[in-house]
Amino acid sequence: MPNALVWFRHDLRLDDNPALRAALDGGFTPIPVYVFAPEEEGEWPPGGASRAWLHKSLATLDARLQARGSRLLLRRGGSAAALDALIEQTGAEAVFWNRKYEPATQPRDAALKKALRERGLQVESFNGSLLFEPWDLATQQGNPYKVFTPFWRSALAQWRAPSPWEAPDRLPSIDAALQSDRLDDWRLLPDLGWDAGFWDAWTPGEAGAREALEVFVDGALNGYRTDRDRPDRVGTSRVSPHLHFGEIAPWRIAAELERARTAANSADMDGYIRELGWREFAYHLLHHFPQTTTQNLNPRFEHFDWAKVDPVALEAWQRGRTGVPIIDAGLRELWTTGYMHNRVRMIVASYLTKHLRYHWLHGARWFWDTLVDADLANNTLGWQWVAGTGADAAPYFRVFNPVTQAEKFDPKGTYIARWVPELADIPVPLRFAPWQKPDVLAKVAPEYPRHPIADLAAGRDGALAAYRKTGD
Repeated sequence: MPNALVWFRHDLRLDDNPALRAALDGGFTPIPVYVFAPEEEGEWPPGGASRAWLHKSLATLDARLQARGSRLLLRRGGSAAALDALIEQTGAEAVFWNRKYEPATQPRDAALKKALRERGLQVESFNGSLLFEPWDLATQQGNPYKVFTPFWRSALAQWRAPSPWEAPDRLPSIDAALQSDRLDDWRLLPDLGWDAGFWDAWTPGEAGAREALEVFVDGALNGYRTDRDRPDRVGTSRVSPHLHFGEIAPWRIAAELERARTAANSADMDGYIRELGWREFAYHLLHHFPQTTTQNLNPRFEHFDWAKVDPVALEAWQRGRTGVPIIDAGLRELWTTGYMHNRVRMIVASYLTKHLRYHWLHGARWFWDTLVDADLANNTLGWQWVAGTGADAAPYFRVFNPVTQAEKFDPKGTYIARWVPELADIPVPLRFAPWQKPDVLAKVAPEYPRHPIADLAAGRDGALAAYRKTGD
């Protein structure tokens, strides 16, 4: 059989992999390859947590390939040179890949496709990541959507998710003489081992993704609409890093949910699928407004009066030493596990962009380096949504009060006590705002900050005053 390169990127799975399937259906021997070229990612090369996950996911993918008689070839970029070398070494007649949508990689991939086709190779790219291509949905005027609800209404009207596809048990073997880099030589794992706590919480790879989905369907799906906002409970699917690295396809998630649908869980299921819709919306915005990874989508905020950053305060926020327990709990969870509950992400982001009034990029870059599910589309949408600078119908008045948010979504202070253990012995009502009783705080938790680094009332008033200056 002729050879075809199957270029893996953010699709580190064998099931539901359109590029792999195209190679097999076309009668080719797939030559699986992963090219590590972080310098081609523009301003957003993978952060530390992403690199650690990538190491383990690539190792898992290679093991799954070897169990089927194939293997994963690793090459260090640039991508064009690495693919050219493999084409020469294998005599490949085709190259297949699944699309990426980041602003830096889309033009690179288009140029590669054009150059390879001009050389006579068969080159095809596929949608391996999304339920809808970012260019498939538009307003009646032909413009991209900027508000989620009409976007999702249009998406549901056009829902045509593909059916899941199981990879074959065996794959054609490839020439043993083909050289591959050693994964360890890429040094994706941190030298200091700060990722040690990640792997108690996560199992990178396709099997880990399937397991996470199964656990969710059998458990937290029931009650998802309410429990998903509770960081003190297991109320979410925790598949976000698996989705980002393409270890599971969104249409498989949707199919598994539909198989489990009952009258009792239908509303919870629709609520979860709507969250998948937010991911689709994020990619829609990233494609149509690629500048938003560093610039405000809403031009009203071009001259917004962001506060000058105090490095000490910013580091206190990063390390979970703000003096606001729910904020500190979230940032410590992030540092320990590479993850933060989504409701807490919003509270944490609001405190940075509203109470401290720091530009959202300071938070976006910290999340980018520390989240195992750091995804450029989702990260950009999330930070601009909370900051009020992005896609939203009415962002002006949204300033999360971290105390009332904690009281509502962590009512017994369980989440706070877990991640800020020095506050575990403080009475529950005081856990949300311990600065209100400085004598108790000093006695029970003498090392915890006595006051928040930004006063809640003053911070909120300052944010609203700055927004008013931007004009309508």
